[in-house]
Amino acid sequence: MIKYLRQDEIDVDKWDQCISHSVNGMIYAFSWYLDIVNNRWEALVEGDYKRVMPLTPGKKANINYLFQPPFTQQLGISSTSHLTSQVVNDFIKAIPSKYKLIEINLNTYNKPDSQTTGFTPWLTHELDLISDYDTITKNYSNNLKRNLKKARQSKLSISEHVRPEELITIFKENKGKELKHLTNYHYDLLRRLINVMVYKNTASVIGAYDETNSLCAGAFFVFSNRKAIFYFSATNDTAKETGAMPLVIDYFIQKHAHSHITLDFEGSNDPGLARFYKSFGATQITYPHLYLNKLNPLFRFGLSVIKKLKN
Repeated sequence: MIKYLRQDEIDVDKWDQCISHSVNGMIYAFSWYLDIVNNRWEALVEGDYKRVMPLTPGKKANINYLFQPPFTQQLGISSTSHLTSQVVNDFIKAIPSKYKLIEINLNTYNKPDSQTTGFTPWLTHELDLISDYDTITKNYSNNLKRNLKKARQSKLSISEHVRPEELITIFKENKGKELKHLTNYHYDLLRRLINVMVYKNTASVIGAYDETNSLCAGAFFVFSNRKAIFYFSATNDTAKETGAMPLVIDYFIQKHAHSHITLDFEGSNDPGLARFYKSFGATQITYPHLYLNKLNPLFRFGLSVIKKLKN
């Protein structure tokens, strides 16, 4: 039986035990992570925390809705046993009717029935690191091999002693300028998440320095449930000229090759990024994006007008 629990009814110890022992547990679903990205989160729980699904609510204009929190690519159902499409459908049906608008991501193990409406497949890319480094690099694209050769000739140096704040600064001064939707709230949230993950010793920061010993690229990797997530990265113009980011990722792969770890590139629906991730030999995998609009027709019309005005 699937139960709906308000936040004060959730046994967080049992919750985190479920995530830790799930066949598909991810760091985004731990209670401490959810507390940071949505301190109002609720839950659907089957049995004695055999399967769980976080609900991340918001409320505007007296409308209760579910949304995907920032820096949380996938959530959905985590399970300590086999997951079927029927289980996925049962959990979706168990979402309380008070949520009139739902726009959330499930995870790669959540496969809804093909006849179920509201689902769209979104993309991520994963690379199994169980093989040795030489075997993995045989699947690198020719273009990636050329970029790695250029990076090595550029006399870049790699370090694991990088302050996460340095990465955030590089990102804000470069790619961040193009992403107008990112506010101080998002950067503060990112800092908090990164600091907690560093404190919990679940993260690794790798940076590339140019000939003047200036940081030009870096990536923040997060470890959880036999996965390493390419969680956050930043580059400047020097990095683009020298191929620094491919070198950072290649360094990580070389260090963790021949281990029971899957590198999750955390995306992407963007064709350019998808090509980049595939160049490492990564496999394209889908996860379900769920959009359900149960608002009355007047509200639906208002939402469509707002979306058009934004565009």
